Amino acid sequence: MLSLDFLDDVRRMNKRQLYYQVLNFGMIVSSALMIWKGLMVITGSESPIVVVLSGSMEPAFHRGDLLFLTNRVEDPIRVGEIVVFRIEGREIPIVHRVLKIHEKQNGHIKFLTKGDNNAVDDRGLYKQGQHWLEKKDVVGRARGSSVLLRNNSPHLPQFPRCC
Repeated sequence: MLSLDFLDDVRRMNKRQLYYQVLNFGMIVSSALMIWKGLMVITGSESPIVVVLSGSMEPAFHRGDLLFLTNRVEDPIRVGEIVVFRIEGREIPIVHRVLKIHEKQNGHIKFLTKGDNNAVDDRGLYKQGQHWLEKKDVVGRARGSSVLLRNNSPHLPQFPRCC
């Protein structure tokens, strides 16, 4: 019945009111997109804010926590740092801690990750044949968090503890 009420309200509007409502909606959407793009430029991350979707990083982060990310190219990745990375073939990024770093003599860095609440490292999560992550896999690094959504959103998807 909600959709019928909405349609009745739209039918009662004159053209000017309807155009005004559409324009307001367009301004809200474009403002949100501009803010998001601005955050992308400022943080250097393709996704400056992410939601933790599993319990693999407990007790540091819980399911539903918001993480604020940066991804500055000049900042080296360090052991103990929390990174958000994407694995080829998977859509959902993973939030885990850097466990080991492997640096070659030419300065190229590879690293291994693990969830704080997981028993083993993430090599089982990486694509087949991949044993280390590279800088190109990183979406961002956690710089802050908020518990805004923790335990308040039953709509968050359920994921196993492993990722």
